[in-house]
Amino acid sequence: MKKTGLLLLTALLMIAACTTKKTEQNPFLAEYNTPFDVPPFDRINPGHFVPALEEGMRQQVAEIDAIVNNTEAPTFENTVLPFEYSGKLLGDVGRVFYNMNSGNTSEEIQAIAREVAPKLSQHSDNISMNPLLYSKIKEVYKQKDILGLNAESMKLLEETYKGFVRNGADLDSVKQARLREINQQLSLLSLKFGENVLAETNVFELVVENPEDLAGLPASLVEVASQKAKEKGQEGKWVFTLHNPSVMPFLQYSENRELRKKMQQAYVLRGANNDERNNQENIRQMVNLRIERANLLGYPDHSSYILAENMAKDPKTVYDFLHRLWVPTMKVAKAEAIDLQKMLQKDIQGAMLEVWDWRYYTEKLRKEKYDLDEEQLRPFFKLENVRDGIFDLCDRLWGMKFVERTDIPKLHPDAISYEVTEADGSHIGILYMDFHPRASKRGGAWMSSYRDQMCATDGHMVHPVVILTCNFSPPTSEIPSLLTFDEVETFFHEFGHGLHGLLSNTTYQSLSGTSVPRDFVELPSQIMEHWAGSPEFLKLYAKHYQTGEVIPDEFIERMQAAAHFNQGFTTGEFIASAFLDMDYHTLDKPLVGDVITFEINAMNNVGLVKEIVPRHRSTYFQHIFSGGYSSGYYSYLWAAVLDADAFEAFRETSIFDKETAARYRHQILARGGTDDPMNLYVNFRGRKPSIEPLLKVRGLN
Repeated sequence: MKKTGLLLLTALLMIAACTTKKTEQNPFLAEYNTPFDVPPFDRINPGHFVPALEEGMRQQVAEIDAIVNNTEAPTFENTVLPFEYSGKLLGDVGRVFYNMNSGNTSEEIQAIAREVAPKLSQHSDNISMNPLLYSKIKEVYKQKDILGLNAESMKLLEETYKGFVRNGADLDSVKQARLREINQQLSLLSLKFGENVLAETNVFELVVENPEDLAGLPASLVEVASQKAKEKGQEGKWVFTLHNPSVMPFLQYSENRELRKKMQQAYVLRGANNDERNNQENIRQMVNLRIERANLLGYPDHSSYILAENMAKDPKTVYDFLHRLWVPTMKVAKAEAIDLQKMLQKDIQGAMLEVWDWRYYTEKLRKEKYDLDEEQLRPFFKLENVRDGIFDLCDRLWGMKFVERTDIPKLHPDAISYEVTEADGSHIGILYMDFHPRASKRGGAWMSSYRDQMCATDGHMVHPVVILTCNFSPPTSEIPSLLTFDEVETFFHEFGHGLHGLLSNTTYQSLSGTSVPRDFVELPSQIMEHWAGSPEFLKLYAKHYQTGEVIPDEFIERMQAAAHFNQGFTTGEFIASAFLDMDYHTLDKPLVGDVITFEINAMNNVGLVKEIVPRHRSTYFQHIFSGGYSSGYYSYLWAAVLDADAFEAFRETSIFDKETAARYRHQILARGGTDDPMNLYVNFRGRKPSIEPLLKVRGLN
């Protein structure tokens, strides 16, 4: 241990000596001098990251040494607070780097990520397993009941102490050494997993040469595919990809069953093909290393280790919750499959419904039963109109204003930046939004930050800098970006996360914004989805992109009538992934054998309808293998109970009720992780949540 620490310190000192001369050239190591002190993206290049990260580690080592070497008796003020505020440079650089690796990566950035991952893991472990630092933290914790701390400071002390224990501070030196090895291996495996999924998504192209093979596809999708073909030097053809705005409408509308099969198979086999991008071994190693780490820390399995910090607390509670939803969901899904099979029989006598048929016949059945076609709705959901509608909602509820700023540096030219203010003009924070797919951006949608809200050591407010990254249907030379309603809900969802970060009002960074248990963090995002489809709000923002016509009442009525349509599939594929996540992470013995076989057995055990596959199959399940949601994918459904019940508070008054909105802001959004999440919820709602509103919303009651 001492030898390792000495080598690390020597290396850091050598790095510092080598990089001191470069300080003036490295924008991370100087004042930003940008509006609102946002990162100077226009001056950052990949070569800046390693020196800046290493300087950040060196500075934090010095800060930790100062705490450890303080000869005064440990107190909250001289131990816990300086630890909380340590590592500022490292955090600033790390947030920029990992946002770039997710949103605008390159081979050079990915190589840097692989280089720095073990260094950062070692640095983190050096701190969390520092016996002298831990002894001081522990000494303060023992005195917590006589320190007279306020509630937030008490929460900080408790979480700090618990963080050391959960990261191995109580282990002996042999176990700590093994834990370090595990953490480094996991950091690299996670990176590799994500890189493989991105590469698999980018490499596949379905090139259509015969116009007859475009039958059924929306004109907007065909135009995007034509534009993509031109970019690829294949003018006169059409190129479809595995990015969601391409693959999903293709599966919904293509009349060519063989091409649907080809697209579907390519999508669900990402990371499972027999090539260098196969993720099965990465999964096996991650699952087994997580078991070993949990055992080292005194837990029977990884899930028990993770859930101890969540609202659910233990695997049994999660399984019971999922099964309660699963039974009615599969009943509905089986009925849906029968209806779709009947439609297929009309087209192809004797054919059996397959995975690649479900979305296609669902759209046909939706049209038949409700006279509703998603393509009819898209013209009313121009991206800019949806954005302005969200801004209007925030103004109605909280008086928030969003002013576009063109003078602020940004990560990529596609991004748009806004200053966010209160009604009186006082500054809240900066919001970036990056909407469309590109090869350098991983799939999906997420919220992150470049700076978290907190109070600095001198007491002044540090305002947040938040980014929302999405992969929405892109515009073409002829048509603006027109969103599906699913994309509309995704926009509202991510904006809810953004509000959680922007409206945070805490003292400590580690408790601010989205720093809450995983199964509580989706409440602020998912409650926003309820506004997206509310009839009274649809009429305010859903306007035809050409005529300005407000979405007709008949369309809204059809949307409402179809609200429960296909919920067996939608909820079923989601719960299936949640079961898969839990099954991997409740293993208490090493995973052996084929990963795909494990997945098939897991789905057979719960009785998943054969025509449905999990929303995320194992080999591209980034949430749990490259995204921080291991043993946490259930949390979207757990939070759905909270958000359905919470939105009832608005319905009981008005969905624009300012008093309810103020209570929600102050009791949920502003509080971050400063209290137990159930306390926060009860403070807002006046009682614990009920599952009945969720069953009602999804038509499962």
